[in-house]
Amino acid sequence: MKLIGENIHIISKTVREALENRDENFVKNLIKIQEKMDCVDLNIGPARGKLDKIFEWLVPLVQGQDISFDSTNQNAIVEGLKLVKNSQNCFINSTTNDSEKLETLTDCAAENQCNLIALTLSKQTGIPKTADERLEIVFEIYEKCMEKEISHNKIYFDPLVLPIQADQAQGVETLNTIKMIKESFDPSVNTIIGLSNISNGTPKTLRPLLNRVYGTLAYGAGLDAVIMDAKDEELVRIFNMLDKNSPTSKVDELYLNLAEMMKNFGDLEDIKFDKNNIDEQNIIKTATVLLNKTIYSDSFTQV
Repeated sequence: MKLIGENIHIISKTVREALENRDENFVKNLIKIQEKMDCVDLNIGPARGKLDKIFEWLVPLVQGQDISFDSTNQNAIVEGLKLVKNSQNCFINSTTNDSEKLETLTDCAAENQCNLIALTLSKQTGIPKTADERLEIVFEIYEKCMEKEISHNKIYFDPLVLPIQADQAQGVETLNTIKMIKESFDPSVNTIIGLSNISNGTPKTLRPLLNRVYGTLAYGAGLDAVIMDAKDEELVRIFNMLDKNSPTSKVDELYLNLAEMMKNFGDLEDIKFDKNNIDEQNIIKTATVLLNKTIYSDSFTQV
Protein backbone atom coordinates (compact mmCIF):
# COMPACT_ATOMS: atom_id res chain seq x y z
CA MET A 1 0.00 0.00 0.00
CA LYS A 2 1.38 3.37 -1.02
CA LEU A 3 0.61 6.11 1.51
CA ILE A 4 0.23 9.71 0.32
CA GLY A 5 -0.07 12.49 2.88
CA GLU A 6 -2.92 14.97 2.42
CA ASN A 7 -1.88 17.56 5.00
CA ILE A 8 -0.80 20.37 2.66
CA HIS A 9 -4.08 21.47 1.10
CA ILE A 10 -5.61 24.87 0.53
CA ILE A 11 -9.00 23.71 1.74
CA SER A 12 -7.58 24.47 5.17
CA LYS A 13 -7.65 28.22 5.80
CA THR A 14 -4.46 28.12 7.87
CA VAL A 15 -2.60 26.14 5.19
CA ARG A 16 -3.79 28.50 2.45
CA GLU A 17 -2.60 31.52 4.44
CA ALA A 18 0.77 29.86 5.11
CA LEU A 19 1.23 29.18 1.41
CA GLU A 20 0.14 32.66 0.38
CA ASN A 21 2.54 34.19 2.90
CA ARG A 22 5.35 31.76 2.04
CA ASP A 23 5.57 30.73 5.70
CA GLU A 24 8.48 28.32 5.48
CA ASN A 25 8.47 27.14 9.11
CA PHE A 26 4.75 26.33 9.03
CA VAL A 27 5.06 24.34 5.81
CA LYS A 28 8.20 22.52 6.94
CA ASN A 29 6.34 21.39 10.05
CA LEU A 30 3.55 20.00 7.87
CA ILE A 31 6.12 18.17 5.77
CA LYS A 32 7.74 16.71 8.89
CA ILE A 33 4.36 15.39 10.05
CA GLN A 34 4.25 13.41 6.80
CA GLU A 35 7.72 11.89 6.98
CA LYS A 36 6.26 8.36 7.28
CA MET A 37 4.36 8.81 4.03
CA ASP A 38 5.67 7.46 0.74
CA CYS A 39 4.60 10.65 -0.99
CA VAL A 40 3.41 14.17 -0.10
CA ASP A 41 0.38 15.61 -1.87
CA LEU A 42 0.71 19.34 -2.58
CA ASN A 43 -2.85 20.56 -3.09
CA ILE A 44 -2.65 24.14 -4.36
CA GLY A 45 -6.06 24.39 -6.01
CA PRO A 46 -6.20 26.62 -9.11
CA ALA A 47 -2.75 28.13 -8.35
CA ARG A 48 -3.75 31.67 -9.19
CA GLY A 49 -3.34 35.06 -7.51
CA LYS A 50 -1.05 34.77 -4.48
CA LEU A 51 -0.50 31.11 -5.28
CA ASP A 52 0.76 31.71 -8.82
CA LYS A 53 3.99 29.72 -9.33
CA ILE A 54 3.75 28.42 -5.74
CA PHE A 55 5.37 25.12 -6.76
CA GLU A 56 8.62 26.99 -7.43
CA TRP A 57 8.75 27.88 -3.73
CA LEU A 58 7.08 24.76 -2.33
CA VAL A 59 8.82 21.91 -4.13
CA PRO A 60 12.36 22.64 -2.79
CA LEU A 61 11.00 22.36 0.75
CA VAL A 62 9.98 18.73 0.19
CA GLN A 63 13.22 16.80 0.46
CA GLY A 64 13.62 13.02 0.47
CA GLN A 65 10.01 12.28 -0.47
CA ASP A 66 8.14 11.96 -3.70
CA ILE A 67 5.51 14.56 -4.60
CA SER A 68 1.93 14.38 -5.77
CA PHE A 69 1.25 17.52 -7.81
CA ASP A 70 -2.35 18.34 -6.98
CA SER A 71 -3.95 21.25 -8.80
CA THR A 72 -6.92 22.09 -10.99
CA ASN A 73 -4.45 24.13 -13.03
CA GLN A 74 -3.00 21.82 -15.68
CA ASN A 75 -0.14 24.16 -16.54
CA ALA A 76 0.89 24.37 -12.89
CA ILE A 77 1.26 20.58 -12.80
CA VAL A 78 3.24 20.52 -16.05
CA GLU A 79 5.60 23.23 -14.76
CA GLY A 80 5.81 21.65 -11.30
CA LEU A 81 7.11 18.37 -12.64
CA LYS A 82 9.99 20.23 -14.27
CA LEU A 83 11.22 21.18 -10.80
CA VAL A 84 12.01 17.63 -9.66
CA LYS A 85 14.75 15.21 -10.67
CA ASN A 86 12.77 12.07 -9.84
CA SER A 87 9.63 12.84 -11.80
CA GLN A 88 9.12 9.16 -12.57
CA ASN A 89 8.26 8.60 -8.90
CA CYS A 90 5.85 11.52 -8.66
CA PHE A 91 2.09 11.71 -9.18
CA ILE A 92 -0.14 13.88 -11.29
CA ASN A 93 -3.27 14.52 -9.24
CA SER A 94 -5.37 14.40 -11.30
CA THR A 95 -7.00 14.05 -14.67
CA THR A 96 -10.68 13.57 -15.42
CA ASN A 97 -12.32 12.26 -18.58
CA ASP A 98 -12.66 15.77 -20.02
CA SER A 99 -10.89 15.71 -23.39
CA GLU A 100 -8.62 18.76 -23.06
CA LYS A 101 -7.48 17.94 -19.55
CA LEU A 102 -7.04 14.26 -20.36
CA GLU A 103 -4.97 15.07 -23.45
CA THR A 104 -2.68 17.49 -21.61
CA LEU A 105 -2.08 15.38 -18.52
CA THR A 106 -1.63 12.05 -20.31
CA ASP A 107 0.99 13.79 -22.48
CA CYS A 108 2.64 15.08 -19.30
CA ALA A 109 2.56 11.65 -17.64
CA ALA A 110 4.05 10.00 -20.71
CA GLU A 111 6.81 12.60 -21.04
CA ASN A 112 7.80 12.37 -17.37
CA GLN A 113 7.07 8.65 -17.00
CA CYS A 114 5.30 9.53 -13.76
CA ASN A 115 2.20 8.16 -12.05
CA LEU A 116 -1.18 9.45 -13.19
CA ILE A 117 -4.24 9.61 -10.95
CA ALA A 118 -7.45 9.51 -12.99
CA LEU A 119 -10.83 10.39 -11.50
CA THR A 120 -13.97 8.61 -12.65
CA LEU A 121 -15.83 11.74 -13.62
CA SER A 122 -16.19 14.37 -16.31
CA LYS A 123 -18.06 17.63 -16.69
CA GLN A 124 -20.64 15.77 -18.75
CA THR A 125 -21.27 12.88 -16.34
CA GLY A 126 -20.36 14.34 -12.97
CA ILE A 127 -19.70 11.52 -10.51
CA PRO A 128 -21.69 8.51 -11.75
CA LYS A 129 -23.95 6.87 -9.20
CA THR A 130 -23.12 3.27 -10.06
CA ALA A 131 -19.95 1.21 -10.23
CA ASP A 132 -20.78 0.15 -13.82
CA GLU A 133 -20.98 3.78 -14.96
CA ARG A 134 -17.71 4.63 -13.26
CA LEU A 135 -16.07 1.64 -14.91
CA GLU A 136 -17.13 2.94 -18.33
CA ILE A 137 -15.12 6.12 -17.66
CA VAL A 138 -12.19 4.01 -16.47
CA PHE A 139 -12.12 2.16 -19.80
CA GLU A 140 -12.21 5.42 -21.77
CA ILE A 141 -9.33 6.94 -19.79
CA TYR A 142 -7.36 3.70 -20.01
CA GLU A 143 -7.69 3.70 -23.80
CA LYS A 144 -6.19 7.20 -23.93
CA CYS A 145 -3.36 6.11 -21.62
CA MET A 146 -2.58 3.20 -23.91
CA GLU A 147 -2.47 5.57 -26.91
CA LYS A 148 0.22 7.53 -25.06
CA GLU A 149 2.04 4.31 -24.08
CA ILE A 150 1.71 4.99 -20.36
CA SER A 151 2.62 1.87 -18.43
CA HIS A 152 -0.30 0.11 -16.72
CA ASN A 153 1.53 0.21 -13.38
CA LYS A 154 1.69 4.01 -13.57
CA ILE A 155 -2.09 4.42 -13.79
CA TYR A 156 -4.08 4.98 -10.57
CA PHE A 157 -7.85 5.12 -10.90
CA ASP A 158 -9.76 7.02 -8.21
CA PRO A 159 -13.42 5.89 -8.09
CA LEU A 160 -14.17 8.82 -5.79
CA VAL A 161 -15.32 8.47 -2.20
CA LEU A 162 -18.33 10.56 -1.20
CA PRO A 163 -19.10 11.49 2.43
CA ILE A 164 -21.19 8.89 4.17
CA GLN A 165 -23.25 11.69 5.65
CA ALA A 166 -24.18 12.91 2.17
CA ASP A 167 -25.01 9.63 0.41
CA GLN A 168 -24.49 6.50 2.47
CA ALA A 169 -25.00 4.04 -0.39
CA GLN A 170 -22.11 5.52 -2.36
CA GLY A 171 -19.53 4.06 0.02
CA VAL A 172 -20.44 0.59 -1.19
CA GLU A 173 -20.45 1.70 -4.85
CA THR A 174 -16.89 2.95 -4.46
CA LEU A 175 -15.79 -0.36 -2.93
CA ASN A 176 -17.52 -2.22 -5.78
CA THR A 177 -15.77 0.00 -8.32
CA ILE A 178 -12.37 -0.80 -6.79
CA LYS A 179 -13.13 -4.52 -7.10
CA MET A 180 -14.30 -4.15 -10.70
CA ILE A 181 -11.23 -2.16 -11.71
CA LYS A 182 -8.91 -4.78 -10.21
CA GLU A 183 -10.78 -7.57 -12.00
CA SER A 184 -11.04 -5.85 -15.39
CA PHE A 185 -7.42 -5.42 -16.45
CA ASP A 186 -4.63 -7.86 -17.16
CA PRO A 187 -2.00 -6.70 -16.52
CA SER A 188 -3.66 -4.87 -13.66
CA VAL A 189 -3.87 -1.14 -13.05
CA ASN A 190 -3.83 0.57 -9.67
CA THR A 191 -6.58 2.05 -7.52
CA ILE A 192 -6.44 4.98 -5.12
CA ILE A 193 -8.89 6.95 -2.97
CA GLY A 194 -8.96 10.13 -0.93
CA LEU A 195 -9.85 8.31 2.27
CA SER A 196 -10.81 11.25 4.48
CA ASN A 197 -13.72 12.08 2.16
CA ILE A 198 -15.74 9.23 3.69
CA SER A 199 -15.90 11.02 7.05
CA ASN A 200 -16.26 14.62 5.86
CA GLY A 201 -18.99 16.36 7.82
CA THR A 202 -19.14 13.80 10.62
CA PRO A 203 -18.19 14.60 14.24
CA LYS A 204 -14.43 14.83 14.84
CA THR A 205 -14.63 12.01 17.36
CA LEU A 206 -16.00 9.64 14.70
CA ARG A 207 -13.72 10.54 11.80
CA PRO A 208 -10.70 8.36 12.73
CA LEU A 209 -12.87 5.27 13.25
CA LEU A 210 -14.75 5.78 9.97
CA ASN A 211 -11.49 6.33 8.08
CA ARG A 212 -9.76 3.29 9.59
CA VAL A 213 -12.61 0.87 8.96
CA TYR A 214 -13.35 2.16 5.46
CA GLY A 215 -9.64 2.07 4.66
CA THR A 216 -9.56 -1.58 5.74
CA LEU A 217 -12.59 -2.47 3.62
CA ALA A 218 -11.07 -0.69 0.61
CA TYR A 219 -7.76 -2.48 1.19
CA GLY A 220 -9.59 -5.79 1.06
CA ALA A 221 -11.37 -4.71 -2.12
CA GLY A 222 -7.99 -4.22 -3.81
CA LEU A 223 -6.87 -0.69 -2.97
CA ASP A 224 -3.26 0.04 -3.96
CA ALA A 225 -2.74 3.59 -2.66
CA VAL A 226 -4.42 6.03 -0.34
CA ILE A 227 -4.38 9.78 0.17
CA MET A 228 -4.75 10.15 3.92
CA ASP A 229 -4.26 12.20 7.06
CA ALA A 230 -0.65 11.55 8.06
CA LYS A 231 -1.43 12.65 11.61
CA ASP A 232 -3.50 9.51 12.16
CA GLU A 233 -0.63 7.29 13.30
CA GLU A 234 -2.98 4.43 14.13
CA LEU A 235 -4.25 4.41 10.54
CA VAL A 236 -0.66 4.26 9.29
CA ARG A 237 -0.02 1.36 11.66
CA ILE A 238 -3.14 -0.48 10.49
CA PHE A 239 -2.17 -0.23 6.81
CA ASN A 240 1.35 -1.46 7.58
CA MET A 241 -0.12 -4.31 9.64
CA LEU A 242 -2.43 -5.29 6.79
CA ASP A 243 0.46 -5.22 4.32
CA LYS A 244 2.62 -7.43 6.54
CA ASN A 245 -0.24 -9.59 7.82
CA SER A 246 1.19 -9.06 11.30
CA PRO A 247 -1.59 -8.68 13.89
CA THR A 248 -0.55 -7.99 17.47
CA SER A 249 -4.01 -7.90 19.06
CA LYS A 250 -7.58 -9.15 18.69
CA VAL A 251 -8.49 -5.77 17.19
CA ASP A 252 -5.81 -6.25 14.52
CA GLU A 253 -7.20 -9.70 13.79
CA LEU A 254 -10.63 -8.16 13.33
CA TYR A 255 -9.26 -5.64 10.83
CA LEU A 256 -7.56 -8.48 8.94
CA ASN A 257 -10.78 -10.50 8.92
CA LEU A 258 -12.70 -7.52 7.50
CA ALA A 259 -10.14 -7.13 4.74
CA GLU A 260 -10.30 -10.86 3.95
CA MET A 261 -14.11 -10.67 3.93
CA MET A 262 -13.97 -8.00 1.23
CA LYS A 263 -11.34 -9.87 -0.75
CA ASN A 264 -13.30 -13.11 -0.74
CA PHE A 265 -16.81 -11.65 -1.15
CA GLY A 266 -17.76 -12.81 2.33
CA ASP A 267 -20.55 -11.69 4.65
CA LEU A 268 -20.14 -9.31 7.54
CA GLU A 269 -22.52 -11.45 9.59
CA ASP A 270 -19.94 -14.28 9.53
CA ILE A 271 -17.22 -12.16 11.15
CA LYS A 272 -16.57 -13.25 14.73
CA PHE A 273 -15.73 -10.64 17.36
CA ASP A 274 -15.80 -10.12 21.10
CA LYS A 275 -19.15 -8.54 21.91
CA ASN A 276 -17.80 -7.51 25.31
CA ASN A 277 -14.94 -5.53 23.78
CA ILE A 278 -16.02 -1.95 23.07
CA ASP A 279 -13.34 -1.39 20.41
CA GLU A 280 -14.35 -4.48 18.47
CA GLN A 281 -18.03 -3.59 18.84
CA ASN A 282 -17.42 -0.13 17.39
CA ILE A 283 -15.45 -1.51 14.47
CA ILE A 284 -18.28 -3.88 13.57
CA LYS A 285 -20.91 -1.15 14.00
CA THR A 286 -18.85 1.09 11.73
CA ALA A 287 -18.47 -1.60 9.07
CA THR A 288 -22.22 -2.22 9.22
CA VAL A 289 -22.88 1.45 8.52
CA LEU A 290 -20.23 1.76 5.81
CA LEU A 291 -21.59 -1.31 4.03
CA ASN A 292 -25.03 0.33 4.10
CA LYS A 293 -26.59 -2.36 6.29
CA THR A 294 -27.77 0.11 8.94
CA ILE A 295 -28.61 3.80 8.64
CA TYR A 296 -25.88 6.27 9.55
CA SER A 297 -26.40 8.75 12.36
CA ASP A 298 -23.87 10.71 14.38
CA SER A 299 -24.68 8.46 17.33
CA PHE A 300 -24.42 5.08 15.55
CA THR A 301 -21.77 3.78 17.96
CA GLN A 302 -24.15 4.40 20.88
CA VAL A 303 -26.92 2.22 19.47
